[in-house]
Amino acid sequence: MKNTKPKGRKEDQDFWELRLYVAGHTPKSLAAFANLKKICEEHLAGCYKIEITDLLENPTLAKGDQILAIPTLVRKLPEPVRKIIGDLSNTERVLVGLDVRPIAVEERKKA
Repeated sequence: MKNTKPKGRKEDQDFWELRLYVAGHTPKSLAAFANLKKICEEHLAGCYKIEITDLLENPTLAKGDQILAIPTLVRKLPEPVRKIIGDLSNTERVLVGLDVRPIAVEERKKA
């Protein structure tokens, strides 16, 4: 069986569970999702799950993660939980906020 885990990552950081809280299909919400998807494909390829929670449809879900502003990204796994507010357009800020350590260029080519 082939090992599909990216090289250069710690064992406890092999899977990332992310939840993006939005309010409808606003330009800012759509931008946040597009930016998140791009970041995940570039830095967490094959090791992530994104769940979108629309607070217009389920406003009570904001209580669980204590959401005060939208869009908000919540990193559920790996622990500890981390949050980032905004459209996620600043890739460096998102990577630092999520504590994602990018794979070195050479390792990325091998993966």
